[in-house]
Formats: sequence, C-alpha cells, structure tokens
Amino acid sequence: MTMEEMKNEAETNSMVSMTLYAVMYPVFNELERINLSAAQTLRAAFKKAERENPGLTQDIIMKILEKKNVQINFTESLLRMAADDVEEFMISRPGQEFQDLNEKARALKQILSKIPDEINDRVRFLQTIKDIASAIKELLDTVNNVIKKYQYQNRRVSTGHTNGSVTIQRVVPLSDHVSLLSKALEHQKKEFVKYSKSFSDTLKTYFKDGKAINVFISANRLIHQTNLILQTFKTVA
Repeated sequence: MTMEEMKNEAETNSMVSMTLYAVMYPVFNELERINLSAAQTLRAAFKKAERENPGLTQDIIMKILEKKNVQINFTESLLRMAADDVEEFMISRPGQEFQDLNEKARALKQILSKIPDEINDRVRFLQTIKDIASAIKELLDTVNNVIKKYQYQNRRVSTGHTNGSVTIQRVVPLSDHVSLLSKALEHQKKEFVKYSKSFSDTLKTYFKDGKAINVFISANRLIHQTNLILQTFKTVA
C-alpha cells in the first residue's frame, strides 16, 4: 500500500466510524458466544457498509435511540466506550517494540476515556491532563523507535563478503516501495501530532468557556488517530 493509498484510507475512515468499533464490535463479540456464524456475518456486513458509507453505523444507532426515546450524550458515551482494544487495530507481529506500541496506545486511550468522570473535579482533571500529556509523549517516543528500526532493517543489506570472521555489510538507499511505506508512517505520526496539539488547544478553550462537549469531541478524535497509528503500523511495518 502506497503512502497516498494510506492517506486516502485514513481520510476515508472518518471519525464517525468510531461508532462501529466502539459500540458494535463489543456487541458482535458477545454474539459470537451464542452464534459465531451470525456474528461473523453481521460484522462483515457492517464493516462493508461502513467502509462504503462512513458514519452509517452511527446514523443507525442514533435512529434506534431516537425511536426508543433514549436521551443520552452520544459523544460522551462514545468516549467512555472507546478505550477497549479493537482486534483490527492491534499489532500481532512479534517484537517487543510492537507490543510496546500496543500498550502505549492502550494506555492513552484508557486515560482519555476517563475524561467524562474527571472533568468536573478540577484537581483530578488537571492530574488527568498531565497523565494524558505523558501518555502522548510515551506513545510518540515508541512510534519513533519503531519507525527508526523499520527503516534501519530495510536499509541493511548483506553483501555476503566475509573478511576473516566478520561479515561485511553495506547500507543501501531505501527502495521506492519501502520509502513510500516509511512516508506513510511519518504521515500518520504527523496527523497524530496535529490532533494532539488540537486537543491541547481545546483544553485551553475549555478553561475559558467551560464547554465540556468540545473536550469530548477532541478526545474522541485523538483516540481515533491513536487507532489509525496502530492500523498504519499493522498494515505497512
């Protein structure tokens, strides 16, 4: 997958698609215990529909809630549910650095999902903000480590020439394919940084206007970008 394809996929998978994996995936997981075949069929159908019509799952759920006359803050509820691991995003390949990436992403999402419980207690919320900042830094450090290792491994090429007991290796430029994949990783990292800064700006505004809903929206966006980080590494690394 080229950098442009990765960029297009990330843009197509709008944040509204969070509803599919934050709300419906847990339902499918429960259904699998009762009827595996039905659960798999429904999961595949929802994924296909969401891919072709981003936001469709959210529209369906909102219509159901409206019909049942259920009054909830959907954005807040989505944030509370968005911390769970999603199999499609988790990196399963071996390597401690990839497991670290999974863990750092999980830690950030879990802290962000606690915002609705903490935001009305100023002291606790300020501590939560500090924890979020630390989690963002740790995730970015891990992302940088994985990118460097990925690029290094793809640059080292053995010549097969041996000088005594030492094998001589030479470093060659990245191939066009690997270079494009590296750019895809860098692009998604920049997107994550952009949304991290946006979240920080939203917090500053919140302390002036007190509109918690904007914090919830920004936190959901950051969780979505965190999942896209995992998805990108799972796809290309």
